[in-house]
Amino acid sequence: MCGIAGWIDYDADITRQQSALDAMVAPLTCRGPDGSGTFVTPNAGLGHRRLVVIDPEGGMQPMSRRLGNHVYTIVYNGELYNFQELRQQLEHEGFQFRSRSDTEVLLTSYVAWGTACVSKLNGIFAFAIWDSKDRTLFMARDRLGVKPLFYSRQGPRMLFASELKGILAHPAINAEVDAEGLAEVFAIGPARTPGHGVFRNIDELRPGYYLYLSPTTHRLAPYWQLNSQPHEDSWEQTTGTVRNLVEDTVKRQLVADVPVITLLSGGLDSSVVTAIAAQVFKAQRHEPLNTYSIDFVDMERYFKANKFQTNLDAPWVEKVSTYLGTNHHRVIVDTPELYQDLLAAMRARDLPGMADVDTSLLIFSREIKKAATVGLSGEAADEIFGGYPWFHHPDAIAANTFPWARRLKDRIRILSPEFAEYIQPESYVARRYLEALDEVPRLPSETAEEARIREIAYLSITRFLPTLLDRKDRMTMAVGLEVRVPFCDHRLVEYVWNIPWSWKNYDNVAKGVLRHAMQGILPPDVLMRQKSPYPSTPNPTYFMAMRQGLDTILSDSSSPVLPLLDIAEIRRVMELGPMGDQIPWFGQLMGNAQLFAFLIQANAWLKEYHIATL
Repeated sequence: MCGIAGWIDYDADITRQQSALDAMVAPLTCRGPDGSGTFVTPNAGLGHRRLVVIDPEGGMQPMSRRLGNHVYTIVYNGELYNFQELRQQLEHEGFQFRSRSDTEVLLTSYVAWGTACVSKLNGIFAFAIWDSKDRTLFMARDRLGVKPLFYSRQGPRMLFASELKGILAHPAINAEVDAEGLAEVFAIGPARTPGHGVFRNIDELRPGYYLYLSPTTHRLAPYWQLNSQPHEDSWEQTTGTVRNLVEDTVKRQLVADVPVITLLSGGLDSSVVTAIAAQVFKAQRHEPLNTYSIDFVDMERYFKANKFQTNLDAPWVEKVSTYLGTNHHRVIVDTPELYQDLLAAMRARDLPGMADVDTSLLIFSREIKKAATVGLSGEAADEIFGGYPWFHHPDAIAANTFPWARRLKDRIRILSPEFAEYIQPESYVARRYLEALDEVPRLPSETAEEARIREIAYLSITRFLPTLLDRKDRMTMAVGLEVRVPFCDHRLVEYVWNIPWSWKNYDNVAKGVLRHAMQGILPPDVLMRQKSPYPSTPNPTYFMAMRQGLDTILSDSSSPVLPLLDIAEIRRVMELGPMGDQIPWFGQLMGNAQLFAFLIQANAWLKEYHIATL
C-alpha cells in the first residue's frame, strides 16, 4: 500500500513549483514509509510514498512506460490480486515487462486497453495515470472503496491525494467547510455521503468510478454497479459457489513479499478468513499463521452482555487459535492509551471519527506493524450477507431513514439551536437517504419484504461499509500496515447480492448461507456464534477520561466547538454517569463516552485544521 498525490494544471508550469507538490506528498509519509518519488512536467506533477509489499526493487513509483510517442506515468495505491493472470494476457498480446510488480501490470493494462482496463482488475486500488503527449489524466478507485482517493477541481487545475491532508497541504487550498460539510460531520458523521469530501471544493472519487481529464474534457462515470437479477442456482450450487469464492479470494490476498497475519476476533467472519489462511500456511509455507486479537484492560470485570454483544471475544479467540494451530498474539489496550491517541486517530482520518473504536485500532495496528506489514480481516461479510441487527429487527426494517441512525433527534439535542438551524440536520439526512434509495437496483419480481431487505443491503454496502473501510484504511495506514478485506472481492459481492434473503437468513439464522457454505473448516459452535461487533471498552475509566477532557474544552471560552453545542444539554448528559441513558451517536457502539470523545476530536479538528466555517 502507498500514498499518492498529484497536481494537474493546464494553465501553469508545475516544474517551477516543485515545492508545492512536495508539500502534498509529505503528509502521506505514514502510508509509504519505505520510499518516495515525484514526476513533474509543465502541466502535471505526480507524487508517491511507497510501502513495499511486492517486488521491492522493481515496483518504484512514479513509474513511466513509453508506447510510440506516448509516455504514460502512474502513481498507484493498492494491490491487484489477479495481476499474474493479467500479466500473462498482456505478454500474450506482445507486451514485455521489466519487473514482477503489479504496478507495471496495471500501467500496461491501461496502455493496452485504455479506460476499459478497470473492468479487468480484481483488487483494491486508487490510481492516476498521466499521458504526457495527450495531456490526459485517468483516475479510478476500486469497486467497494477500500482505497481512498480525494480530488479538487477548480478551473484548469485539479489536485488529488489519498487523504484529505494531501490536498489541504497545497497552498491554493483553504480549509473551508460550509453548512453541507458541517452536516456531514454532525448529522451523518462519522459516516459520509459517497463522493463528499466535507471540505469545500474537495470531493471523493466514489467507489467503482473513474475520472478522465483532458484540456477540454472532464468525465466522471461509474464503471461498476450492483446488478439485480433472479438467482437461479440451487441451494447446493449456491453454498458451493460461496465457499469457492471465499476460499479463492483469501488465498489470492495472502500473496506478499513481506510477513502476513490475520486479525482474529473469534467471530464467524474473521475465523473463516483465518481458517483458510492457516490451511495455506500449513500446506505451502510449512509454518503456523500468526494471528492477532485486541482486548481491553478489565474487560472481563466490566463487560455486560447485551443484545449486540452476548459474550466476550477472548474465549472464542483462544478456541479458534487452538483449533487451527495459529501462533496467537493478544494486544491489550488501556484507557490512558485510548485518551493519548484520541487526537492521533482524528488526524489519521482528517475528521472526527469513531472514538475508541478508531483509537484502539490505531494502537492495535501499531503493535501488529512491529512484526508484519500485511493483515487480512473480516470486514464486509455483515453488509453483503445481512448480519447486522438492522436486517432482522422489525423496527429497523420499517424505519424511514438509515437503519443505524434511527435516533437522529437524540443527536440533534446536543447541538445549539442556531447551529441546528444552520445545518438543518433532519432535512439533510432525509435528502441523503432518499438519494440512496433512488440508486437501488430493483428486481420487479420481488415481494415488498424482499425489496426492503435489498434496500437495507444497498444502504449497508454503499453507506455503512465505507465508514468501516475508511476507519480500517486510515488507522492501519497511519502506521504503515496494509489490511486486506477478502469479503470485499467484487465477484463475491456480485454473487451474494442476488442470493434470496431466505437463504442468506437460512433457518432464521443471520448469514445462514455463509455458515452452511463454510462447514467443516471450523468447530460447529464457532460457525454458529452470534455476531459480536468490534469491541468497545466498557471500562468506566474511559467515560471518566472523556468526560474530563470534554469538561476542559467546555470551560475554555476560546474552544471553537462551543458555538455548535447546547452546553446545558451536554452538561446534563455528562452528569448521567457511565450507566446513564445513552445518546446513540452512531450505530451500536457509540454511546455517551464516545460522544464526548467525538466532540473532543471535533474541537481539535476545528482548531488544528484552522477550519473556516462558511
